[in-house]
Amino acid sequence: MDDFDLAHPRTESDSTGRLARGLGEDLLIEQILEASPVSIVVVDSSGEIEFANERAEEMLGLERSEITSRTYRQPEWNIYYDDGTPVPVDEHPITRVLKTGRAVYGFEHWIELPDGTERWLSSNSAPVFNASGDVDYIVVGIEDATALKDREDKLTSEEIRLVELSSEQLFEPFVAAADSGFQIDIDEVVRLPDGTALEYLSATGIPTKTVHSVAAEDSTILDAKLLKSTDEVCRLEVHVGDLRVPLVFESLGGQVISLIKPQSDGSVVLTGRLPGDLDLRTALGEIRHVCSDIEVVSHELDYSPRLLYNIIEDVLTEKQLVAVQMAYYGGYFETPRASSGDELADRLGITRKTYNRHLRKAEQAIFEQLFEASGKGIH
Repeated sequence: MDDFDLAHPRTESDSTGRLARGLGEDLLIEQILEASPVSIVVVDSSGEIEFANERAEEMLGLERSEITSRTYRQPEWNIYYDDGTPVPVDEHPITRVLKTGRAVYGFEHWIELPDGTERWLSSNSAPVFNASGDVDYIVVGIEDATALKDREDKLTSEEIRLVELSSEQLFEPFVAAADSGFQIDIDEVVRLPDGTALEYLSATGIPTKTVHSVAAEDSTILDAKLLKSTDEVCRLEVHVGDLRVPLVFESLGGQVISLIKPQSDGSVVLTGRLPGDLDLRTALGEIRHVCSDIEVVSHELDYSPRLLYNIIEDVLTEKQLVAVQMAYYGGYFETPRASSGDELADRLGITRKTYNRHLRKAEQAIFEQLFEASGKGIH
């Protein structure tokens, strides 16, 4: 490594060659570093970056010459912990290797790239010693762990905002047509490929005929189908074409729980969930495009797990997810069936055979997560 000419300007072309000569086996070392499936940079004992392979260029969003013109300490790297705190130089893994002579494995941090995007990186930093036993170089292998980080975040509990909203515009058609004390819950919203959507509703304390009559007067509703009716509750599948409040919640990453819920004082509210990190004013602005008189009655943050559902969302294709949602909420699995396979296929504009294929693949993927990926094998 004494062969390195540190006075010679470092360029993209000679950086690799000088490193290879310094390490001895010129061609082999150069090929190994360039062929590595991970990003690799090499830092000298002064902190200057002597080498970066092509994958490092791609990951860091910089030309090789730009990378090797920097030191690892420069603030331009914009690296920070998960909580947004910048990584201090004395906590940087390269600093730790230089001080202790020991490798640092699995160091994770965010980095902001020149184009403003962010990546979650995982690095392993190992020392290369000279004949005197001092750290001469540090080889750093870096992997883009952003996808894994996103998956990890989804698999842990997430903070959500529980909201109660009021709106005469939204409630009046139901209040005028029914006695007090009724409740309408939104079980699920399913987006269809043609841009329309299905809302699955459960209504208690209100006659089925009344719900149908209100739906018939609503210009945003294309059609409504009764799925189940008892003395206590009726379930409907409502086909909607225009934006409605439940669809706005869904587009914001949230969900309407109850479209109408009675309160102890005789009033009614809409209840729902919104992402905890979504600004409430932004959410209200979007909802008011559809329902102009929406006002907040109350809101609070809650910490709630959604483990299995998030896993299922990850492993299913969009078509598979829609197929299984429609089957479940449309009563396909009930006895007798509230919706036939032909009806569900027609909603999606596909053949029964294609729908069955999507549904079977979805069921298989869900069972794999339940019995295999979870570690709960069949014994």
